[in-house]
Amino acid sequence: VGAGPTGVELAGALSEMARYTLPGEFRNIDPTQATVLLIEGADRVLPPYPPDLSAKARQQLERLGVTVRTNALVTNITDEQIEIKSGDQHEQIACRTVLWAAGVQASPLGKVIQDATGAELDRSGRVIVQPDLSVAGFPTLFVIGDLAHFKHNTEKPLPGVAPVAMQQGRYVARLIAARLASAKSTPAAPFAYNDKGSMATIGRAAAVAQIGRLHFGGLFAWLAWLFIHLLYLTEFDNRILVLFQWFWNYITYRRGVRLIVGYGPKPSDEGETT
Repeated sequence: VGAGPTGVELAGALSEMARYTLPGEFRNIDPTQATVLLIEGADRVLPPYPPDLSAKARQQLERLGVTVRTNALVTNITDEQIEIKSGDQHEQIACRTVLWAAGVQASPLGKVIQDATGAELDRSGRVIVQPDLSVAGFPTLFVIGDLAHFKHNTEKPLPGVAPVAMQQGRYVARLIAARLASAKSTPAAPFAYNDKGSMATIGRAAAVAQIGRLHFGGLFAWLAWLFIHLLYLTEFDNRILVLFQWFWNYITYRRGVRLIVGYGPKPSDEGETT
């Protein structure tokens, strides 16, 4: 449930695993019985991405066998089914496993800050901050990262991802240092997020990427994702090791971890233990 970057990557990985990895190692698993359904409330997958990349991502997901449902809201979840609403239509879908990737509530710390300062929270529990990331009425109290609701150049808040938190942390650190070094309290320039781009991997040789005005998908985006991740690894030995592991997994269709457990035999008598 949820077709943001996490949901899209998870759906693609599960479909690949069911089709390619499990049949070769677990003979009692029939891959044709595995169905991956991706449900999104918006009108397209990857809503934060440009529409052309959303369309490419959907094509790649469907090529992997993922069934995509957009404009559908999950209204109820039980042990054996989910209920969705699409327009005026209600539907029940039988399922055994539900994976939630549609977002979560913010940390309870947001409510603590609200009680202490009267700060305004959004519906997810994030603190709505000022342009300098401070709490309204408290210029020396800053909130950053996924607890902060900060609107950038659009009406949408910045996503709660690591690059945003890192840039906000550096901004606040420089702001505090400047205030300590100066006797005058001068207004600070508002925080501006430098978006270096976004990537989402979907499967083997399948990904989408947005770097500035450049939008691309498929094999080239997938290779770019691999290269950038290798670039950010520390130590040359680690890069070589990870590159070899990726290459081996690619040619063998293997995954790093595969653990399937079943129910043990039930005791025949009430007092019998196993």
